[in-house]
Amino acid sequence: MKYIHHRCRFPTAASAILVLLLALGGNHELALAAPADAAAAGATQGHLQPKRNLIFMISDGFGQTSEAMARGFVQQQQQRNQQNQKQYGYSQWTSALDSLLVGSVRTRSSDTWVTDSAAGATAYSCAQKTYNGAIGVDEGGRPCGTVLEAARLRGYLTGLVTTARITHATPAAFAAHVVDRDMEDLIAQQLLQFAPSANNNNNKTAAAASTVAPAVDLMLGGGLCHFVPNGANSEKNQSCRADSLDLWQAARQSGVTTITQKQELDALATAASRKLPLLGLFAPGHMAYEIDRARTAQPSLLEMTTSALQILHDATTAVNNNSNSSSGFFLMIEGARIDMAGHDNDPAAHLRDILEYWRTVDAARSFVDAHPDTLLVSTSDHETGGMALGIDPEYLWNPQVLDPVARSAESVCARLRAMSDDDGDQSVDDYVAETVLPKHLGIRNATDAEVDTVVGAAGMDSKRCKRTVGGVVSKRAHIGWSTGGHTGADVGLYAYGSSNGSQLQQDALRMFRGNMDNTQVGRALAAYLDVSLEDATKAVVRRPSTLALAKRRPDTNLASASANKPYADHN
Repeated sequence: MKYIHHRCRFPTAASAILVLLLALGGNHELALAAPADAAAAGATQGHLQPKRNLIFMISDGFGQTSEAMARGFVQQQQQRNQQNQKQYGYSQWTSALDSLLVGSVRTRSSDTWVTDSAAGATAYSCAQKTYNGAIGVDEGGRPCGTVLEAARLRGYLTGLVTTARITHATPAAFAAHVVDRDMEDLIAQQLLQFAPSANNNNNKTAAAASTVAPAVDLMLGGGLCHFVPNGANSEKNQSCRADSLDLWQAARQSGVTTITQKQELDALATAASRKLPLLGLFAPGHMAYEIDRARTAQPSLLEMTTSALQILHDATTAVNNNSNSSSGFFLMIEGARIDMAGHDNDPAAHLRDILEYWRTVDAARSFVDAHPDTLLVSTSDHETGGMALGIDPEYLWNPQVLDPVARSAESVCARLRAMSDDDGDQSVDDYVAETVLPKHLGIRNATDAEVDTVVGAAGMDSKRCKRTVGGVVSKRAHIGWSTGGHTGADVGLYAYGSSNGSQLQQDALRMFRGNMDNTQVGRALAAYLDVSLEDATKAVVRRPSTLALAKRRPDTNLASASANKPYADHN
């Protein structure tokens, strides 16, 4: 399948307007008014737009206390390794994000002060408030064009990288439009812009007669189960679709590069040529927590990101050389499982995914340094868990408790609950005392009460089991949690541009500062790329794959129906 990349044009007059508005400072709304003027000026000026790339990173569920927790963990490790601990040099260590902190973000959705990831991501992608559960639609359920779609209209290459299902709320909100985040089968179809043959009503053969034109040039993550037909239950292709559409096969037949193995992604790094579009799905559902990840089975967030950056950079370079244009790229990267560990109140899994996110930020920053035409922005959609470092009555928390933990609560509970259902040789009690506590949770001096607590978790449902197991570690570390859901806390805002960057990059950095609403961040992303969300919206509503967008939910009040759903349905 051929991709036609349009030459982008840069309005020199608009750049002067943007610099002037930014120089006023403080007023985000005013600073973000440039794109409409830019579009008009571009039509008459006819100057090539200077190349610009945007890396937008979302650490799902990551609050400022989580940052402090992970920082304290690393500082504690450095303290332990210092010969002279009285110098306190370890306390000066900061994370990859700390030096990039420029402000904070308000996160509420349109219908509640506590957002979910769907509304939170839509605020960034569409620069609009919407109700919890909404994916790329406004409060009335109407599609809104996203910054990714607007960028693609202007000739940018685009990418999504996540450790969740690629159909999950955050990545979906940048390239799909449904009234309920649970419509993941439909989201998968929209990500591929899947158009079955109008003359074929048989799902099994419709895919073969269909056309696929992916809405995103590069997608890496989990969620293969939503792309393979119902009944495909081999080890690699466990389906969770409600129908027999084979989107994976349709994508391959339409020329999409499809991969499912880490080795295949590694091979692309040295490949003489890399063919876009690329769809890499490395797990049936969410990808593994970093603490559990088999290093040869699934790529890490860092590995997916470095591959995506290299592939998109090489592709834009090739496009520009062949067409005398100056196309850049837009890449959204999500550290998704930070949030899920927060839901489980699992501090060790939460920590390991934060550390991996930091490594990924470091890699993105290095890319910016090597390519000064790139801007890096990082934030979160919301905070999860309401973490507290220190629980009553003592003034302390113990980061060293997290060091020997080797498994997530999710992994522990999957095994515990399976054991409670069969009649194996080893009892649950012995397994907990001999394996779970000392080897998986790093507790070698467990009390009888701790053993009883974890043994009791084996008979609980999955959600309660995970929170119970995580709670044993949390209690030892003196970490508290106020909820298994989200909170309404502000989240951090981080931005970085190379010191060798152009005036454009330096001016753009000034748009991201102070306390911003999440929709203001979305508008700033579009302003930097000089794209029109309004034009994207017009294009989206004409797209065939969006016309069947949503059989509306039975309730007529979309907002009130989603606001009070329990947190288990609202990651």
